[in-house]
Amino acid sequence: MPRTRLLGRHPNAVLAAAFFSMAVFGAAVVTTVVTGPEAAAQGAIVGGEKASLADYPYAVYLVDDAGTQFCGGVIVSSSTVATAAHCAEAVATKDIRVVVGREDKRTNEGSTLAVTKAWVHPDFEKAEEGHDIAVLTVRGRLPGRAATVARDTDVYTPGTKATVLGWGRVADGGERSDYLRGAVVPMVSDSTCKQAYDSYDPASMVCAGYQQGGIDACKGDSGGPLVIGDTLVGIVSFGDGCAKPGKPGVYTRVTTFAGAIARKTRGH
Repeated sequence: MPRTRLLGRHPNAVLAAAFFSMAVFGAAVVTTVVTGPEAAAQGAIVGGEKASLADYPYAVYLVDDAGTQFCGGVIVSSSTVATAAHCAEAVATKDIRVVVGREDKRTNEGSTLAVTKAWVHPDFEKAEEGHDIAVLTVRGRLPGRAATVARDTDVYTPGTKATVLGWGRVADGGERSDYLRGAVVPMVSDSTCKQAYDSYDPASMVCAGYQQGGIDACKGDSGGPLVIGDTLVGIVSFGDGCAKPGKPGVYTRVTTFAGAIARKTRGH
């Protein structure tokens, strides 16, 4: 059954027990109990490799008031970040923080900025029904470079290679990555994606992945960017598990919402 790809925390403390390796970028096998925002929005990069913010300075991640990373995001202006709507709704706006310039979550590098406003697409209800897009406005100025927001739908030609980025789990049910990871995945045709997901809507979604599986976003990667070069073409939304054969990842089709993103970033 399709699940969003967001991570979360226990109401009292972060649960560190039992992990089953999710190897988004190849992790060891373990098992974890997942509750709260994490159960609602999950995603990490499976089958990829370590990535550098020097190459992707617009990649950021979101933490809650306890400092727990639960989603990803992408800088789209000097003070706004695009993410998945289900990420923006998983945690109260006043408790969301954007972490920028921190490649390794175990360090104190970069900056942590409070979110002052969250715009969620008015037609969003749940990821599997589309319109899974939100724009967060932060207090202060984001030090990273903004990604270019795609408007040309040619970027979705089947077979076109894109890179998905995130700090999520490295395998379905596995450990969270301590550092940024990335993986190259090909765009998938609308007809193929519709065969994989009955709820697939080509107006607001796009799929990317391999028929044989093995490489995909995963829990904790929700809201993170799918890019071609430095152009944002997708936002991690949902999938059936992580890296399963015949179950490509589903992303928000950014070109559909480029105008809305521009309006929310105007003046920033």
